[in-house]
Order: sequence, then C-alpha cells, then structure tokens
Amino acid sequence: MNDPIADMLTRIRNSQLRGKSTVMTPASKLRAWVLDVLKDEGYIRGYEETTGKDGHPALEISLKYYEGIPVIRELKRVSTPGRRVYMGVKDIPQVRQGLGVSIVSTPKGVMSDAAAREANVGGEVLCTVF
Repeated sequence: MNDPIADMLTRIRNSQLRGKSTVMTPASKLRAWVLDVLKDEGYIRGYEETTGKDGHPALEISLKYYEGIPVIRELKRVSTPGRRVYMGVKDIPQVRQGLGVSIVSTPKGVMSDAAAREANVGGEVLCTVF
C-alpha cells in the first residue's frame, strides 16, 4: 500500500455509501491522529483499537449519520506521496468558507486548519472534509 491515509479515507467513504455503522482499517499512529481530528470536529462518533482478522492491530471507526444521511459529505486527499502539498499558516485553505475542515500535519502534531491558524504553524495539508 503506497498511501495509507488515502486508503483509510476511501474505506470511510465507501462504508458511508453502503450505510455501514463501523469500518475497520489497519492501525498506525498517523491514521489515529487523523481520526482524532475527525472525532474532535464531530465527523465520526469515535474509534477504538482492536485486532483484525489476520491478527494485526486495526482501528474500528464508528461512523456518524444524521437522519440517515452521512455527516461527511465530501472527503478528499490533498497531499499524496507523489505530490506533497505544504502550506504556510497564511496559505492554509478554508473548506467551503469555513464550514469544512482541512487536516494539517504540523511540527506541533496533526490538527485542523483552525487549530493550526491559532497555533500559528503551517505544514502538510493531508485532506479536506466537508
């Protein structure tokens, strides 16, 4: 697997299209940090570390719905292994005039765009959520 973050985002997107309540993804620290931001922003119910069918550590993500419609309407990967996208604090994009969230990997950790502006740090823009 070349891009584990894109894999996780695709699993979330596909599971929401099928109306699933949970989805499993292989565990890693970066994936957990991204899921922490999604949980703090209210896009998922939460996640817990479990063991997958193959015995490897996995993350079980509890998806969130509002009146049967997925809370996450759009989930896009910005920075890829072939094209990294770094931005300064002044250049971090707002998603849908601030209604969505950009997830940024900064020297102070993985955080939302608003938290990065507040901490006055830039970094790699991992994905956008609306």
